[in-house]
Amino acid sequence: MNALEIEDLVREYVVREKADGRFRRRRKVVRAVDGLSMRVAAGESVGFIGANGAGKSTTVKLLTGILVPTSGTVRTCGLDPVTRRRDLARRIGVVFGQRSQLWWDLPLRESFRLLAAIHRLPPTVWRPRLRDLDERLGLGEFLTTPVRQLSLGQRMRGEVAAALLHSPGLLLLDEPTIGLDVLSSERLRQFLRAERAERGTTLLLTTHDMGDVQRLCDRVLVVDRGRAAYDGDLPGLVRRVGARRVLVVDQREPVEPARVDDAELLAVEEGGLRLRYAFSAEETTAAAVLAQVSRRSDVSDLSVEEPDIADVLRTLYATSVGSAGRSEA
Repeated sequence: MNALEIEDLVREYVVREKADGRFRRRRKVVRAVDGLSMRVAAGESVGFIGANGAGKSTTVKLLTGILVPTSGTVRTCGLDPVTRRRDLARRIGVVFGQRSQLWWDLPLRESFRLLAAIHRLPPTVWRPRLRDLDERLGLGEFLTTPVRQLSLGQRMRGEVAAALLHSPGLLLLDEPTIGLDVLSSERLRQFLRAERAERGTTLLLTTHDMGDVQRLCDRVLVVDRGRAAYDGDLPGLVRRVGARRVLVVDQREPVEPARVDDAELLAVEEGGLRLRYAFSAEETTAAAVLAQVSRRSDVSDLSVEEPDIADVLRTLYATSVGSAGRSEA
């Protein structure tokens, strides 16, 4: 069964632009989502990523029934999200990084009590679930604190617990770690990995934080101007744009850098003690590069740096724009 099914999805907006003359306005139709199709199987974890204005948040709103499609079809947990929005609310959880579903002036515990009533959960169901979420997210220290007094990291843990209180099969996360420090972000990621492993929860994650994608997602869907620019795994995305890995070699003594087949010497650092070689995983391996370097120098330490995903996306977009420009010419 698929948790999400989208076919030729289109969402248009009408905007008014200033035209010639003082009071004239020109009508312009903008496509925020332009023929998008995708399927997400139950239990999958998918990173839904793209630049600002690519159509991510609009798509999430279409999936939850907040917006109505201009054309195309949407099925979320097998339901039409517009006509079956109330039924759908019982099957999904949603976390918006910059919007709260908690009651601002009430203690956090009271928000869970109210949400349980909204979802019509009996105490025998929601109280054990809250105890489980409390243990795993560390809510106990601030359950009696008004939401407005929580730190950002505490509030985000509360938001995730609120979205999962009714044990939904699908969790939609829109920028869940925005503004969080490194420790808070990692704690949240660990919890989400465990939740998915134990309960089979489907995750759809929209984010600008590539750490979220790398640590949580098996699959990546990149959108550009409302269209799918890539659908696959992260290594495949890296291969598509030709991004290279970097082997960092520390020498015991500075010697003339070795010439290496199928690799490029990027830099000599630390007074000649550190060498940086870039190579394509399609052409060679880190072990092969190291073997050639080791013939010339005594290696004391080494590491391999993976391509920066933000750079990979920029390259993908540049390629996409270039292709569009050539096709329009």
